[in-house]
Amino acid sequence: MLDAVTRLAEAGVASPEYDAAELLAHVLGTTRSRLPLVGAVDHGHQVAFAALVARRAAREPLQHLTGTAAFRHVELQVGPGVFVPRPETELLAGWAIDRAREVEGDPVVVDLCCGSGAIALSVADEVPVAEVHAVELDPSAHGWAERNLAATGVDLRLGDMADAFPELDGTVDVVACNPPYIPLEAWASVAPEARDHDPALALWSGDDGLDAMRVLESTAARLLRPGGWVGAEHADVQGESAARVFAASGRWTEVRDHQDLAGRARYVTARLAR
Repeated sequence: MLDAVTRLAEAGVASPEYDAAELLAHVLGTTRSRLPLVGAVDHGHQVAFAALVARRAAREPLQHLTGTAAFRHVELQVGPGVFVPRPETELLAGWAIDRAREVEGDPVVVDLCCGSGAIALSVADEVPVAEVHAVELDPSAHGWAERNLAATGVDLRLGDMADAFPELDGTVDVVACNPPYIPLEAWASVAPEARDHDPALALWSGDDGLDAMRVLESTAARLLRPGGWVGAEHADVQGESAARVFAASGRWTEVRDHQDLAGRARYVTARLAR
């Protein structure tokens, strides 16, 4: 175990102790918290563990190796071809859930650029009365969302958020979106786990990283009822520029940026003017 931690640390993995423990627990069919109860690890499991550690040291995402990603109160199936949901996005999902709970009657919630379906699944799980819709443009990511949203009642579609759900125009209570937001010029600064393994459609968004945010602003204005809410994640350097996308259009009130638990600008919210 110590050798695995050292190897991962030398490879630049941000959380080598955690990742090594998760991989060992995965191989042994147990949980990280129960590893102290495990006795000797047999040779076959040692070989399997070493193989996974080597792949993680090559910066293959941990969640691709285990096949799952925890997100709020749900567990998602993930793998090659879908963006691995990050803990920071749980804050945006929580905001959307809070706004949905404020709605009188059954809220209508739309998850744009849904990827694995993380936000849509969390809303469906925590607000059972909500009518939840989700759309994803990338066919591979859509396939993962199908797995995660099966039997949930979520209306999942393959398509572009720009023209998604025209039948819902003017009726939606909450729109949530984790759009691509990385500028093309930032390629070299992106962690290998994302740059080399997450789908390109989930990462890059024009020269300033806000191309998708501009589409989202227009789409949300079309979908929402007057007084409805939109929330969107962005890069930590886009706290002011992402908010300006909404403020500049003149269609929104209560435009506000929110920080993550580390104090970094993380997502913008706005309310459609009445």
